[in-house]
Amino acid sequence: MRVPPARGPLSGWLISRLEGHSDPIPPVDSDRAALWADEDFQLALWCCYELSYRGFDGVPAEAEWDPDVLAFRARLEEPWSDWLRATWWPKATSEPVSTQLRRMIDADDGPSLAAYLHRHADLTQFAEFVANRSVYQLKEADPHSFGIPRLDGAAKAALVEIQADEYGGGRPERMHAELFRTTMRWLGLDDSYGYYVPDVPAVTLALSNVMSLFAFHRRWVGALVGHLAALEMTSTLPNRRYAAGAARLGATADQARYFTEHVEADAVHEQIAAHDLCDSYVADHPEAAPDVLFGAACSLGIDNLFATHLLTRWNAIGEEQAAS
Repeated sequence: MRVPPARGPLSGWLISRLEGHSDPIPPVDSDRAALWADEDFQLALWCCYELSYRGFDGVPAEAEWDPDVLAFRARLEEPWSDWLRATWWPKATSEPVSTQLRRMIDADDGPSLAAYLHRHADLTQFAEFVANRSVYQLKEADPHSFGIPRLDGAAKAALVEIQADEYGGGRPERMHAELFRTTMRWLGLDDSYGYYVPDVPAVTLALSNVMSLFAFHRRWVGALVGHLAALEMTSTLPNRRYAAGAARLGATADQARYFTEHVEADAVHEQIAAHDLCDSYVADHPEAAPDVLFGAACSLGIDNLFATHLLTRWNAIGEEQAAS
């Protein structure tokens, strides 16, 4: 993908650095509020992380290990980690972590974006949702795969089992990212990797950035498995609604297969993630229970912010149209 346009001085410095310039590393204001909505901050952090995925056209692979880029990323990660902890750090109990995860998910009362897409969204809104999701979905499973070499025993086997399904069980056409491309093409969207990064809001980038933070730091492996567990444990019903909404708007079975595939797969993955992955990991690392719950809380929390952003935007547009 191409390097996206800057959105402020932080992303501007990084892009300049990737182009070969050597300006001093800019300061990062530690008091930045609402980091999930900070366009400049989230884009800068996203681009730092992308260097460890597929990189950018015209940027040498060695840029991933540029000491100045790494120092800059660390300056961004400090307030990002602090904000996440201040917002969503949980209180763990002595119960099995799978029980605590289920209670957390059942208590979540965030807005139901899936219900809106099921019943009310038009094609334009559905396409906007899919374009936003493509920023992560076209590399689906990749952040969580960083956890494989950091696990052992039953937890490692469970993560590999989940990831193997995400990657199509060895069949390229069944990879979830490829199924998502079929849905994008139905909606007339460009399915190139990273194509919509210049257009999406900060909160969409934040969805990926929280995963990458956990993926790239061994200290956060507990949070990484908790994040994955929350995704798997909350996937079945929303994807059933997405599939129904896509069918309502004219999608064929193949065009909606990304969603229907998750209805079936994640019903199984939910149990594997909660028990075989998280319970096994905490059995070996009892001190990591709060980390697992923290990762799950971040997953739920950022997703709720994303849902609120889109629903608020669509409601505002609807009100404007009604008024005119």
